[in-house]
Amino acid sequence: MGGPAQGGFSVAFDPLDGSSIVDTNFTVGTIFGVWPGDKLTGVTGADQVAAAMGIFGPRTTYVLALKDIPGTHEFLLLDEGKWQHVKDTTSIGEGKMFSPGNLRATTDNPEYAKLIDYYVNEKYTLRYTGGMVPDVNQIIVKEKGIFTNVVSQSAKAKLRLLFEVAPLGFLIEKAGGFSSDGERSVLDKVINNLDERTQVAYGSKNEIIRFEETLYGSSRLKVAQPVGAAA
Repeated sequence: MGGPAQGGFSVAFDPLDGSSIVDTNFTVGTIFGVWPGDKLTGVTGADQVAAAMGIFGPRTTYVLALKDIPGTHEFLLLDEGKWQHVKDTTSIGEGKMFSPGNLRATTDNPEYAKLIDYYVNEKYTLRYTGGMVPDVNQIIVKEKGIFTNVVSQSAKAKLRLLFEVAPLGFLIEKAGGFSSDGERSVLDKVINNLDERTQVAYGSKNEIIRFEETLYGSSRLKVAQPVGAAA
């Protein structure tokens, strides 16, 4: 996986993403990221050597990305208990599908409200479950779309950088997509503490450009490439 010859690895994980929707029998998941060495602070998401998410729905699947192997890879749990490799994703294209989290932030974040209005006016398809794993997984499976979770003065950040945002950012970017906190890839954010939280968007290049330009007036992605399909 590209880790150190000595020193081992450190793993950060969210054992149950979607705890608020378990009782409604929605799809939930598990997230983990793997870093070389013995530290989980003072590192970035780009330092990961692997990341994965488990998706527990009508199908049980496992989506994995490794630093030295191109793409993001989906495995399906078969009835006999074996895992079958069913899909590689190496590019995220354009498509009108959106998953807008933390919508309460639109009440005092006019830029986020403007972005949501754009999706509605352009007749995007709303696909939002309230679970981060299924909402991000659909971008990889369908190879299109955008997930947003934006903050405001009254609606603070809830998503943890270490064991939610960074691992999913690694999966998305290895799949050929892009991530952003509004100004930079979430993989470039230094993790300062275990409970650090952030806003985030995942999606295709043009969707993330629109996200950054709408919220902050410019986008660094007009010249950027994902860490994605190329190892």
